[in-house]
Amino acid sequence: MPADIHVPELGESVTDATVGRWLKKEGEAVKAGEPLVELETDKINFEVEAEQDGVLQKIAKGEGETVNVGEVIGTIAEGDGAQPAAEEETAEAQEREEPEAAPAEIGEATNGHREAEEGARRASPAVRKLAREYGVDLSEIEGSGSGGRITREDVERVIREQARPAPEEAPQADGHAETAPAPRPAPAAAEGRPEERVRLSRRRLTIAQRLVQSQHEAAMLTTFNEVDMSAVMELRRRRRESFQERTGARLGFMSFFTKASVAALKAFPQVNAELDGNELVLKKYYDIGVAVSTDEGLVVPVVRDADRKNFAEIEQEIAELATKAREGRLTLEDLRGGTFTITNGGIFGSLMSTPILTTPQVAILGMHKIQERPVVVDGEVVVRPMMYLALSYDHRVIDGAEAVSFLVRIKELIEDPEALLLEG
Repeated sequence: MPADIHVPELGESVTDATVGRWLKKEGEAVKAGEPLVELETDKINFEVEAEQDGVLQKIAKGEGETVNVGEVIGTIAEGDGAQPAAEEETAEAQEREEPEAAPAEIGEATNGHREAEEGARRASPAVRKLAREYGVDLSEIEGSGSGGRITREDVERVIREQARPAPEEAPQADGHAETAPAPRPAPAAAEGRPEERVRLSRRRLTIAQRLVQSQHEAAMLTTFNEVDMSAVMELRRRRRESFQERTGARLGFMSFFTKASVAALKAFPQVNAELDGNELVLKKYYDIGVAVSTDEGLVVPVVRDADRKNFAEIEQEIAELATKAREGRLTLEDLRGGTFTITNGGIFGSLMSTPILTTPQVAILGMHKIQERPVVVDGEVVVRPMMYLALSYDHRVIDGAEAVSFLVRIKELIEDPEALLLEG
């Protein structure tokens, strides 16, 4: 008997998702455990698998639609399935065998209804949804897809044509042209300038919403400093190979900045806090978020209890989280919480930036490109590998003097790795 496909539990505090893309078409055979559809949430994307063998009988929710936990998004029926091409050939054969249309006085409406249904059958749920949104009659479109199927490009072409301005009215008998409302400007694509419309992913939409929310809700300021990376770079040069042989982890810069941040957070506990109404929640643990860039946008997996981990453990965990992020394997647990965030725009060549807070956190540290610059040391101009640091903070919770002192403490620890080993 048919079995409904439900939206599964999505995790703590996640109640809805967006249908990303269907991996199977209606009428296709499916196997138990085979991925059917990809759902997008504001944190992760995941695939819903078939719970039994059969045929994908119906797609109830098309791509781009919002669905809730437990909602039915499709149906699997018993059977072996049929290839879409074979189904279309059968439909075409049935059309050829159909009798001629009924007389005009009783058949016009019927034929129009049949044509509309036939047009809908030749289009996917996502294409039908697009046509409905723009009032496009599928029965009037000649599909360019296999077997005459109507594609998204076919519908978008009709939408562009409908958006073109109508030709000017000819003058009336009295010599005056009939006045018509100004037409809506045609899209650039209609003027021979190509465009492409790409649906934003659920994650990208959520990132945009939260960044704007952070800017509106927090009194965000940024303070800057620079750090001489000479000592850390020299230590890495001497210890990198033996460190990797002994631990299996690559000794990068992130472990140094994570350790320095933890030490500075212990010295300035209000930076490791959260504003909850009229109360300030001081966190007595140190879960450090590490921003990772992916094709779908920035994600911030969390290194838990960073104060209890050594350099090797931090490097290994950051590497694992970054790999999971880029392969789309992060779980909700990987992203949950976080008391302070570090982002490194330097890997893309950024020399200076103002990072935006990851609410409800009240501060974020921005690292940047290491660049050799002339600096004055003991009255002499020398060339040193320098990095600009930026600390964005919520001025409702953190005073300027406290933010500057916090950043200076990180600078001191990075420039003196021995102190970092003792205090971090």
